[in-house]
Amino acid sequence: MRKHRFRILALVLALGMLVLAGCDAAEAKDTIKIGGIGPLTGGAAVYGNSVANGAKIALEEVNALGGLQFELNFQDDEHDAEKSVNAYNTLKDWGMQVLVGTVTTTPGIAVAAESYKDRIFTLTPSASSPSVIEGKDNIFQMCFSDPNQGIASAQYIADNALGSKIAIIYNNADAYSTGIYEKFLSEANAKGMEIVSTTTFTDDTANDFNVQLTDAKNAGADLIFLPIYYQPASLIMTQADAMGYTPKLFGVDGMDGILTMENFNTELAEGVMLLTPFAADATDERTVAFVNKYKEEYDEIPNQFAADGYDCVYAVYEACTKAGITSDMDAKAINDKLIATFTASDFSIDGLTGENMTWAATGEVAKAPKGMVIEDGVYVGMQGGN
Repeated sequence: MRKHRFRILALVLALGMLVLAGCDAAEAKDTIKIGGIGPLTGGAAVYGNSVANGAKIALEEVNALGGLQFELNFQDDEHDAEKSVNAYNTLKDWGMQVLVGTVTTTPGIAVAAESYKDRIFTLTPSASSPSVIEGKDNIFQMCFSDPNQGIASAQYIADNALGSKIAIIYNNADAYSTGIYEKFLSEANAKGMEIVSTTTFTDDTANDFNVQLTDAKNAGADLIFLPIYYQPASLIMTQADAMGYTPKLFGVDGMDGILTMENFNTELAEGVMLLTPFAADATDERTVAFVNKYKEEYDEIPNQFAADGYDCVYAVYEACTKAGITSDMDAKAINDKLIATFTASDFSIDGLTGENMTWAATGEVAKAPKGMVIEDGVYVGMQGGN
């Protein structure tokens, strides 16, 4: 009898182990490995950390739905192309099936070449140069493209009569800055805007803007367009203040982050304008919930990069669900299904950064920008429409 009981107990334990093993297998089978790449340290860290934080919030939400599960592995590239490719290879060895990255443009161009060759579906939150997606059918953008930013900025300035004499300061060694500048200039000329000063800098000279500011001031510029990142923009603001020059400043999405920059007097950013797809002060239910959760988790107001990261995860989730993707598919099979889904006429996403967002076969997203201005240390919507 005792032997019989032990046999029954052993059988029950064995069956229990099989059930648990089956549960583990099911859980593993339902988990898609999402890779992320961006600067978590260094001068551009605010962008990468914001994207990673937004993506983590979205991942927690979609996993709580109980269906397809995501696992996120986010690697630091320090805004460096070589380190970004190394991060990509690390993720590939980990088993990455979809890439949400990179965050910045120059690393994005380098990594996109690899993920295109390897047929790993890639959705970049904020690498906005056309060179990132050009000729690569599996690379998509959540952000505005550089040409669209340049065109939309010129239109917004002209349509809202924000300045009569315009100066431009841009980085002629940076694909992001140059791409926006070229389209801005073309559209500004088409709109009849008066460009009175155009000056440049490089990464090596981005510490002294006296020449550029003096040129703009002497030309009588009452608005300076800055298609640049927030680090050099902060120096421009500081140096303009020191010389008593107070033009209006109009930036692009790379300016988002200046309010959290260390050792910068954010009072100098008062009145700075920019176009962005995300407004943290919006009152719709989705934005309010995200902003509250982000502040609770990270003790700060999210910027557009956080919203981009959040929307990327949801877009991949919705596309995977629609396409019937499971994690036992290899990356190439997932890639093919996601391309077909993202470019389908009946696929669109309502997110933090846009309503009814759709993607062209080129990988470019369609969404409308919002005009924002910094007032009392926060971004608020500008009057005058989108």
